[in-house]
Amino acid sequence: MKNIVAVTACAAGIAHTYMAAESLEKTAKELGYNIKVETNGAIGAENELASEEIEQADLVIIAADIRVDMVRFTGKKLYQTNSIAAIEDAAGLIETAIQKGEIFGEKGTKVGKVQIGNDKGKTNFFTHIMSGISYMVPMVIAAGLILTIANLYAFQRDDMGRIVEWGFDTKTTMGLLMSHLFQVGQVGFKLMIPLFAGFVAKSIADKPAIAPAMIGAYIANDPELLGTKAGGGFIAAIIVAFIVGYMVKLLKKIKWPKIVQPIVPIMIIPFIATLIISLIVFYVIGEPIAFGMDKMYAGLTWLNDNYSSAPLLIGMICGAMIGFDLGGPVNKTALVFATAIFTDTLAKYGVNDANFVPQTAVQAAISVAPLGVWVATRFFKNKFSKDEKVAASAALGMGLVGVTEGAIPFVAADPVRMIIANVTGSAVAGGLAAASGARFFGGIGSPLGTFIGYIDHQPIPFLSWILCITAGIAVTALIIGFSRKPVPVAPPNEEEIRSEGNEQPNF
Repeated sequence: MKNIVAVTACAAGIAHTYMAAESLEKTAKELGYNIKVETNGAIGAENELASEEIEQADLVIIAADIRVDMVRFTGKKLYQTNSIAAIEDAAGLIETAIQKGEIFGEKGTKVGKVQIGNDKGKTNFFTHIMSGISYMVPMVIAAGLILTIANLYAFQRDDMGRIVEWGFDTKTTMGLLMSHLFQVGQVGFKLMIPLFAGFVAKSIADKPAIAPAMIGAYIANDPELLGTKAGGGFIAAIIVAFIVGYMVKLLKKIKWPKIVQPIVPIMIIPFIATLIISLIVFYVIGEPIAFGMDKMYAGLTWLNDNYSSAPLLIGMICGAMIGFDLGGPVNKTALVFATAIFTDTLAKYGVNDANFVPQTAVQAAISVAPLGVWVATRFFKNKFSKDEKVAASAALGMGLVGVTEGAIPFVAADPVRMIIANVTGSAVAGGLAAASGARFFGGIGSPLGTFIGYIDHQPIPFLSWILCITAGIAVTALIIGFSRKPVPVAPPNEEEIRSEGNEQPNF
């Protein structure tokens, strides 16, 4: 076996995708294999595999957390796993793929979690959710940054840093521009939930499910259409997406007359599914879910207003989830929950009364793990190898821009100690930031977030934000440093001894 081709992809399409690709490329070359890795990141497919390269490949490895179209690999030996497996142990993954890979294409056989001939990818609940998130992330970032720019102009402060006025003077050119940008950001947040639902449904039943799910989720999140006080949020979007997805799968199994088959996927199925899901939302699930979400938001707000410890506890829980699996299911669940609370309460109550606690907590915690391990390598130098110190430099860069996955190599090498350190430090940062009253509007979740984005807090926002995150980083670094043993110093080899013996003394 000489030639390997691979595809890597993660839910967000940012960190895991490229870390998995780099790990596979480096390890395969060390083992003597020729390899080419296609990345399916947020920007789309890069380093795409040519048909000739696939034809010449002896093995195909799919390291993906979302559905990947694998029809092009029919007839090839194929092994499928998630992106984390490639990051943590690429050598073990390649060996396992060689031993356990199966020929892709025989109907009814299985490759990993893939049902060949019946489905193109994994079919578990979490994979569908992650597929939707991967398409939603660019819209969240774009809308969030545009909203941030507008907010920077809208909030007027006094000399003490306190907000004295919020709004846009549309009589001026700049005020009108910023007012329009603010509306653009709001549109992005309004559309991101239907977009999410559309691509969750696509993961289940492919393209015919996109339009019905988007329309159904839009209706479920529009209080005016439902006649409710609030929309159904992400919960409604998930329910709509799965109803539509499996409904479309059933519709695709119908033996349609040949005369209408060409228009089945583009007209008949979307029409039937849209009509049915609209009726279900209007008359069955829309109002109950919206009512439940409204009570949940009101309950969270009541807890925050009446119990001084509530923001601290909620923030600690959200922060701990961020630090638990560094971009994995628990981490993404916290991000989705926080985003849902922020966007839904922002739409319902406005800027001044929106619930910022979960959003602020997860963003304060998101950089703690990578920055914590970097700090540990600097203050406990004798407890880290040269390779670990180099990896920590990469973790520093990723942590500064709010990418928590930078600490994954350290967790893979020492999971128990690192998970305890990351969860504890992230909980401290999330809890303190939430309890301090800081409000994260947008930008990046790191100490730099207060300068690259917008974080509101009285009276000195940048100081309290940085102190909260720094406290979490310090806790993580101290736990790592004090719980590790010094790295054994290898004795000098003969060449180093001769080199030292030939050195001339300085007088």
